Amino acid sequence: MSKTRVTPEEALAFHLEPTPGKFEVTATVPMTTQRDLSLAYSPGVAVPCEAIAEDPETAYDYTNKGNLVAVISNGTAVLGLGNLGALASKPVMEGKAVLFKRFADVNSIDIELDTEDTDAFVDAVKLMGPTFGGINLEDIKAPECFIIEQRLKEEMDIPVFHDDQHGTAVICAAGLLNALKLSNKKIEDVRIVLNGAGAAGIACLELLKAMGAKHQNCIMCDTKGVIYQGRTEGMNQWKSAHAVSTELRTLEEAMKGADVFLGVSVKGAVTQEMVVSMADDPVIFAMANPDPEITPEDAHEVRPDAIVATGRSDYPNQVNNVLGFPYLFRGALDINARAINDEMKIACAHALANLAREDVPDEVALAYGKNLSFGRDYIIPTPFDPRLIHRVPPAVAQAGMNTGAARRPIIDMEAYELSLKSRMDPTASILRGINARARANQARMIFAEGDDPRVLRAAVMYQRAGFGKALVVGREDDVKAKLEAAGLEDAHRQIEIVNAANTQHLETYKQFLYDRLHRRGFDRQDIHRLAARDRHVFSALMLQHGHGDGLVTGATRKSAHILDRINHVFDADKDHGVAGITAVLHKGRIVFIADTIVNEWPDEEDLANIAERAATVAQNMGLEPRVAFVSFSTFGYPVSERADKMAKAADVLDRRGVSFEYEGEMTVDVALNSLAQEAYPFSRLTGPANILIVPARHSASISVKLMQEMAGATVIGPILAGVDRSIQICSTVSTANDILNMAVLAACEVG
Repeated sequence: MSKTRVTPEEALAFHLEPTPGKFEVTATVPMTTQRDLSLAYSPGVAVPCEAIAEDPETAYDYTNKGNLVAVISNGTAVLGLGNLGALASKPVMEGKAVLFKRFADVNSIDIELDTEDTDAFVDAVKLMGPTFGGINLEDIKAPECFIIEQRLKEEMDIPVFHDDQHGTAVICAAGLLNALKLSNKKIEDVRIVLNGAGAAGIACLELLKAMGAKHQNCIMCDTKGVIYQGRTEGMNQWKSAHAVSTELRTLEEAMKGADVFLGVSVKGAVTQEMVVSMADDPVIFAMANPDPEITPEDAHEVRPDAIVATGRSDYPNQVNNVLGFPYLFRGALDINARAINDEMKIACAHALANLAREDVPDEVALAYGKNLSFGRDYIIPTPFDPRLIHRVPPAVAQAGMNTGAARRPIIDMEAYELSLKSRMDPTASILRGINARARANQARMIFAEGDDPRVLRAAVMYQRAGFGKALVVGREDDVKAKLEAAGLEDAHRQIEIVNAANTQHLETYKQFLYDRLHRRGFDRQDIHRLAARDRHVFSALMLQHGHGDGLVTGATRKSAHILDRINHVFDADKDHGVAGITAVLHKGRIVFIADTIVNEWPDEEDLANIAERAATVAQNMGLEPRVAFVSFSTFGYPVSERADKMAKAADVLDRRGVSFEYEGEMTVDVALNSLAQEAYPFSRLTGPANILIVPARHSASISVKLMQEMAGATVIGPILAGVDRSIQICSTVSTANDILNMAVLAACEVG
């Protein structure tokens, strides 16, 4: 994948909107009635309190302890930025917390401790032990990080894991297992050179030795050269543990004949001459960030036989910690582990290595824009492989059970794996697939409302994220001024600014519009005003004539007005089978609601058309359509003339012989709730519906806006289906990110 450019302005806006920070806490139990409050707090809460006091292990049953991890730092080693302090580390710790949730459904809270005193830090974390099921230490400088982790491991009875050390080590080990397999070498035989004797480097070497690498075959180097027995300069007890008896003194000397190089040091630490001196089929893990010790291009230029990994996403074989820590903790939490031991880390590494050797799912290949298969450029799974969640945690849990780390062993491992599959948010993979298809299409996207700062930010993000070319309709001086005000003054050189004054196609547009509208009461002057002054009409004309591939509009005017303007250029009305389908994403579910913009009071034939349009949209998003015609009546009760057309719509689809599931009429709870569906065994739906066809446009609009405002659902749409071009209409309350999502969806539909 190409590396996405992120500007400071975009990063700050991302953390500021829609609310400051990256996550919030929500209740998992009802909190509406007095009875709810009595159960959640006093007096009902006294019962689990007494149960836990009698048996502390029941805390895992009655509280969130068993799925709660603390991400803790003092900010002394924030990313590659150094000692920024506790408060400045909070954005990173929040980010780590949301990664836990996104990849393994682990709840996490960030905690920043304002102290550089090791004893104070240890005491603070230890005192918080009863709250959490695990502790993830982060961005703590060496050597304090070693002391803190070791003491906490000794003094606490829950997993304590310093990800900067062990996360890197686990992914490095997984990649090395596969690199050695491809090189036909064994870990106990290879000579390994490590450059960078900090927390990550030491952890990498310790884990590899636990997996079979021989002490004498491992050379550790730091800024002063080889760490050898007898060296005194710049030494500490952790480095001394890896000192070897050798005459080698420099990294250059150590590299001669080495099979493996591991770098967690600095850019440019390795030269091409060093790579040339390595053994046949060398393995080079240049993991310094943001720039590796040597680039894959430079390494391959002199050693085509080298297998190279880095820490960057724009090169093959990324050593990415997100492949490890979420799944390590998932497995550890699910057995109520006392610790994460070496055997659990090794199990994680082997599970990752084995996964990379298997066929890669199509959705992963699509996300990365190329076919992936086990080999020199694919030795580590990608972070978006959906199999990670149900392949790695069971291996970790099993290792924990085998080594006595489990408080509660898992009895049915097969059932456990099935439960893991259901934990993940399916909308994430859907949205990822949409992004991948959009990036592959490289659509020229028309942003109709270039006078709105939200639209401009979305257009810039669209182009910088590599989705395609952004065409912004607006006055050049106005667009430039607004970009400058948004801190994006350099962006006007990247996007293309278009309006009637600077296009050579205006006369062509006007003639097309006149030919289309002159028998609808529009004269030449009307046509000029529409084509030259109405940005929505002008944008639609651009799209109609192939001067763009997709169109996004609606941020500044109501959707009905937008649709009326688009209808001047395209046949976007009910008579031509057009429908508006809106996707509602909420708590891991995606439901399409239709029609939200075109058909005001559809009859049964219209409803059947809408259902077919919606089914196509769902299929394009990778879903198997299940359509429910919804009403206040379920299968004829209560009897109502208004509900009758919903039942007849299903009859229309019967006659058409469509291939997707559909049923109706039914209430929304029956449509969406599998338990409610059990009362109707004759229903043709095999599960909860993901498409709701509603009786009228007003009910669709009310439903969508109610979900958006009351439940905080993410809304994408309305998606215009049935028009022969890709047009998306966003809401007037859309954020820049919402508009970007609509642009990506429009790009996905191109072609």
